[in-house]
Amino acid sequence: MTTHGGFEPVFCTIVPPHVLDRLARAEDPALAGPARRTLQRDAFERTQRRLTTVIGATAVAAVPEGKPRRTVHDARHGTNLPGHKVRGEGDKPGKDATVNRAYAGLGATFELFLQAYRRDSIDGSGLPLNATVHYDRDYNNAFWNGEQMVFGDGDGEIFLDFTLPIDVIGHELAHGVTQYTANLTYFGQPGALNESLSDVFGALIKQYTLGQTAAEADWLIGAGLLAPRVTGTALRSMKEPGTAYDDDVLGKDPQPATMDDFVRTGRDNGGVHINSGIPNHAFYLAATALGGHAWERAGQVWYDVLTGGELRQDALFADFATLTVKAARERFGDGEELDAVSKAWERVGVRTL
Repeated sequence: MTTHGGFEPVFCTIVPPHVLDRLARAEDPALAGPARRTLQRDAFERTQRRLTTVIGATAVAAVPEGKPRRTVHDARHGTNLPGHKVRGEGDKPGKDATVNRAYAGLGATFELFLQAYRRDSIDGSGLPLNATVHYDRDYNNAFWNGEQMVFGDGDGEIFLDFTLPIDVIGHELAHGVTQYTANLTYFGQPGALNESLSDVFGALIKQYTLGQTAAEADWLIGAGLLAPRVTGTALRSMKEPGTAYDDDVLGKDPQPATMDDFVRTGRDNGGVHINSGIPNHAFYLAATALGGHAWERAGQVWYDVLTGGELRQDALFADFATLTVKAARERFGDGEELDAVSKAWERVGVRTL
C-alpha cells in the first residue's frame, strides 16, 4: 500500500493554458487583454504554490460529523486571499448571486462525497470549505490553490461568471480530494488522470444535484460558461472529446478520445487538460454501459481506486485502468460492472496490465 505523507504544492485551473494562450494572441484587445492578465496572474499564483508547503488539514473547531462548514469571501476584484467574508455556514442567501452559487456548489460537492462515498469533506475529516469570488478584474479562470477555491467573473466576452456551472466548482474541489489521497503528480499521464478525476467527479456532482441518470446527463464540463459569441457548448465533452468548441477566436477543442490521438507536448504540464479526454471518455463509456446513476457503480469504482492507497503518484493510464478493473471485481464480482469497465478502457485504447 502506498502512503502519501505530504502534499505536492498544487495549483489547478479549470481553463487550460492553451485556451488562454490562443486568446492572448487575438487581434481584439478586448479579448487579448483579459487573457494575458489571467495568464500572468495564474503564473504568479502557481509560483506562490511552489514556494508554499501544502500539508494536511489544520486543526479546526469541532463541528458535527457529516456537516459542511462553508465560508465564502469576496475579493472585491482584488487578488488578496481570502478576501472579505460575506457568507458563513448556515447564513441566509444574500443579494449577490455569485456568492450564493459558490455556497451552493460547495454544499453540493460535500453532499455527493458524503452521501455516495461516506467521505466527510474533501479530506475525509470534515475540512472546512472556503471559496473566494469576484477575484481580480476580468479574470478568466477558477482555481484550487491547495487550500481553497477561487472564482473569477470572466471577461463577459469569452467567459461568463465561473460559479455558473456547478461542475466547475465540483471539478476544482475534487482536485482537493486527489491532493489528500493519491496526490497524482501534475504532469503527463498522471497529471491527465488528475484532471480527468476532477472532470469525473465534477460531472457526477452535477448529475447528483440534478437527479440525472447517465443517459440523461449531457457529459459536458463547463456548460453555460462560454459567452454567447463563442461557437461552443462547454470547455470539454466526456461523451465526445474534441467537440466542446470550435471557434474562430478560441480555436478547436484539442482533446483526444482514444490513445490513437494521444497528444505529446511539453506545454500545459505535458498536456494534462488535453489527454484527460481519454480517461474521461473511458468513464463515460463505462457509466453509460451500466446505466442508472453514474455515481453508484462507475463512480464508486473510480472513487475506490482514487482512495484505495494502491494508486501511485506517477501512475500511467494503464496503471489506473488496471486498478479500476481490480476494484470493479472486488466490489461487484465478475458481473456487468467488470465487463463495462474492461470494455471501456479497451475502446479508448488503454491496455490493462
